Amino acid sequence: MIAFTIYVVDDEESILKGVSTGLKRDYRVRGFSSAEAAIEGLKRETPDLILLDIGLPGMSGMEALKRIKETHPEILVVMVTAYEEIQTVISAMKAGAHDYIVKPLHMDTLRLTVKNALETLRMRKEIQSLQERFLRENLPCFVGESDVITEVIAFIEKVAKSKETPVLVLGESGTGKELIAHAIHDRSPLYQGPFVPVNCAAIPGGLLESELFGYEKGAFTGARGSGKRGMVDEATGGTLFLDEVGALSLEAQAKLLRFLEQGEYYRLGSTRKRKARVRVISATNQDLMGMIEKDLFREDFYYRLAVVKVAVPSLNGRREDIPLIARHFLEELGRRHGKHFSGISPEAEEVLKDHHWRGNVRELKNVIERGVLMGNGPLLMPSDLGMEKPLKGAPPHPPLPETGIDLSSLEEHYIHEALKMTRGNAKEAARLLGMTYYAFRYRMKKLRGSGTV
Repeated sequence: MIAFTIYVVDDEESILKGVSTGLKRDYRVRGFSSAEAAIEGLKRETPDLILLDIGLPGMSGMEALKRIKETHPEILVVMVTAYEEIQTVISAMKAGAHDYIVKPLHMDTLRLTVKNALETLRMRKEIQSLQERFLRENLPCFVGESDVITEVIAFIEKVAKSKETPVLVLGESGTGKELIAHAIHDRSPLYQGPFVPVNCAAIPGGLLESELFGYEKGAFTGARGSGKRGMVDEATGGTLFLDEVGALSLEAQAKLLRFLEQGEYYRLGSTRKRKARVRVISATNQDLMGMIEKDLFREDFYYRLAVVKVAVPSLNGRREDIPLIARHFLEELGRRHGKHFSGISPEAEEVLKDHHWRGNVRELKNVIERGVLMGNGPLLMPSDLGMEKPLKGAPPHPPLPETGIDLSSLEEHYIHEALKMTRGNAKEAARLLGMTYYAFRYRMKKLRGSGTV
């Protein structure tokens, strides 16, 4: 049974003592005679429920409620009021109170209110646990037990609690950035609202503004009769997902920045200001800081998008998860194609773990699908995957020609090739060349100094 902790905050000693004594049989109870003392107590532990008197001396109950919800939005707060003034009750509920109870307090009523509130909390925790299990079992980018993917799931848990904080998801192609954005939306207070994805790279620059913000009748040649709602409008009350945000033009970035800062926008061809409450999650596989240095991306826009950032690990950075993800795909694709495999052979697992995954989880899924189609079972073999030889390790070295070689040009060539293979990822390029990241940076610096890179 879950042992819940309750804070009781009331300046009347008799009420404080009576309520604490009445609840101690079933819960861990801490009593406080002021809001200030209770808030100080939050630094040492986080209770599940706070019974908070509105009419406190010093910091009022309403002010304390706002402070608590700012720092600990997950805590349930039940307001205790001497007068059932409807306006006070409405204000408390708007500020985040879970419920209220009116003095004089009757223990039976109080126990029922507390029981109902904690039942709500218990169900919420169960739902969160089921959601986490769903993420791990059904979304391939979350399958695994490595520290890095566990940290990403913990990040989603935390950031999803906010309604409006912008999130920037960084990661290579194929790592599941949109799935992570969707998971944040599904676990947030906005889960009942729409999730509207926008592929910024797929919309021509000239049409992006009208697609995002909509347009009025006659706004431009070809604008349809009644005008059109934009994606921002469609996402109201939910989440707008800006995929490949690095592809936005500077002009589009400026207009989105205004919307992010003020929640206001104009339809194309209109002078009427519109408002929309939308959470923006963006994603990119590009180096936005590098683009800022080249004046290709606005610095103020970046910091507004990246209030919270999460870096999605590449498949090459979580190799211990590869067999688990592969087995997940084997089961899913086997069902889809009507074929049964009992597992993956040890040799095939080694091939998969040794391969350099440029396309990440997406590429792994394609490889396993090929294996399902080509294989006959009961185990998936390297030949089914079309990957008989591990790609790890270098081929035999060619003999040194009698005329000799230019070692520096060879070094330059392979550094270029490694960067090309990893799409500019210096850490992965260093790994391919069997050197540390810092040694690779030193070589790059030398080549830049000579003007060859």
